[in-house]
Amino acid sequence: MGMSVTISAATEQDAEQIFRLQYLCFQREAALYGNYRIDPLVQTLDSVREEVTRDCVFVARLGDEVVGSVRGSVTEDGAAAIGKLCVHPRLQGHGIGARLLRAAESALAGQHGAKRFRLHTGHRNEGNLRLYRKVGYETVGTSQGADGIPMIVLEKPAGAYAATA
Repeated sequence: MGMSVTISAATEQDAEQIFRLQYLCFQREAALYGNYRIDPLVQTLDSVREEVTRDCVFVARLGDEVVGSVRGSVTEDGAAAIGKLCVHPRLQGHGIGARLLRAAESALAGQHGAKRFRLHTGHRNEGNLRLYRKVGYETVGTSQGADGIPMIVLEKPAGAYAATA
């Protein structure tokens, strides 16, 4: 009998699994740019633990295994910065990323008062861009990551979160 993937708020006990999953998932992004010093790959376990306790963090679980995660926090301008969305490579393409986004958006708008959602992805990551556009995000600009990677900045209004997934 198969298990279903559940989405829930992350706990401090999830930090190590999130850390390992993030490292696995962002290898593909690093390969796109030939840069293995991107933030998700150089982030420390202590920093992940800090984010789990401070920010709005959700995980996807298959049994006891964390197979996806996403983080978000409300910025000074009232936008929710959503980042480090990742799903285990063996489970990508099954809607888990969209479900994680929906959970984060719902909490960030409902419990933290976010007025809009903002995220960014590498300009070459067509899979991410396709997902984000599918769930209502629109390109609003570009930026450059601290690691030198050109990024596409996408946003959508907070009232649109129910339409994701």
